[in-house]
Amino acid sequence: MSFQWYRTLDQDGRRAFWTSFAGFGLDSMEIQLYGFVLPVLLALWGVSHTAAGALATVALVSSAAGGWLAGVLADRIGRVRMLQTTILWFAIATCLCGLARDFDQLLLARALQGLGFGGELAVGAVFVAEIARPQVRGRMVGMVQSGWAVGWGLAAISATVLLAVLPPDLGWRVTFLVGLVPALLVFAYRKRLRESPAFLSMSGRSSWRGIFSAAQRSTTMKGCLLATGMHGGYWAIATWWPTMLRAERGLSLMASSAYLGALIVGSFFGYVVGAWLGDRVGRRATLMGCATGGIVLALCCGQLPLADTMLILLSVPLGCFATGMYSVIGALLAEVYPTESRGSGLGFCYNFGRAAAGAAPLLVGGSVAAMGIGQAIGLYVAGAYGVVLLAAVLLPETRGWSLKGLSDAS
Repeated sequence: MSFQWYRTLDQDGRRAFWTSFAGFGLDSMEIQLYGFVLPVLLALWGVSHTAAGALATVALVSSAAGGWLAGVLADRIGRVRMLQTTILWFAIATCLCGLARDFDQLLLARALQGLGFGGELAVGAVFVAEIARPQVRGRMVGMVQSGWAVGWGLAAISATVLLAVLPPDLGWRVTFLVGLVPALLVFAYRKRLRESPAFLSMSGRSSWRGIFSAAQRSTTMKGCLLATGMHGGYWAIATWWPTMLRAERGLSLMASSAYLGALIVGSFFGYVVGAWLGDRVGRRATLMGCATGGIVLALCCGQLPLADTMLILLSVPLGCFATGMYSVIGALLAEVYPTESRGSGLGFCYNFGRAAAGAAPLLVGGSVAAMGIGQAIGLYVAGAYGVVLLAAVLLPETRGWSLKGLSDAS
């Protein structure tokens, strides 16, 4: 699993890689914090599981609008300017979450957080895909997205420490506030970025309507289907896994952190392995392999009475399969759209899927009383990854494709 591709990058390429990696990491850290403070909010505010699911859902739904809008603007004013905007927006909105005084204020802050969350990932994936060479695009985009697992780990560590040493009513607030300083540092670093050559050489006028044209409509529908299944499975796990460990397994905050650590370690290797496989065996085969593995493990973890030791062992490959497909989708969606509508297309598909997947945390929360958290997670994850299998069959194999402009694609 060679990293020779990184050594071929010039200074601008490495700067693009690391600033996107850091942005994805902060994006993950700040959005994932909700899953860790959720048990505290359930106790402090006395909200129902359905209301708690709504707080997760609203961020995912608003991220659809944020991701598409950011993608459209990235096609008009540039990738770099939008990346500078999204990191600031997201950091400020996360701070507002920590300052919320009641459920309604937190709901609004989560909606604002989702707008920046969707934009950061959509524009960052396009930017890195346009910097990379076709032969290593999957690895470069996938490795950038591994920053998500790093951010997830930072969220677990910071939340565990802060919630353990601070009073609950203060700890959850401080947990949301810790990401402001690193976000400002990333913003300052992005002031030194250069725009991607693909955007600078764009000859046609950008138009978000192009992704719904006769030539691209089918691609957009298939991309939305893929993103819906991928996000649906992941967010059912990410939102409810910490609560399942504590409420159903009876684990303490510190003990449950070990199980989450196994899931997060697996997710990091999922990004790395998925990135490598996407370039070696193809985008479709990688997606199908990860989806199949995710279905089997989700059903095992959710439906079988596993011992705690077996659960922690299976959490590693479950995390691996859940994120391996994320390494593929960024490169695949960048490759199927021309430069003039690449940001709009990737932003719409990726975030339409996230909005549709926003129903997963809500549905899991609403099913807890009937079947328990573990069984609800297992069933919804398996169903979501079945959708990924269908989308992988319908989409073309794009490994090795060169990025094209509108005139080349027509």
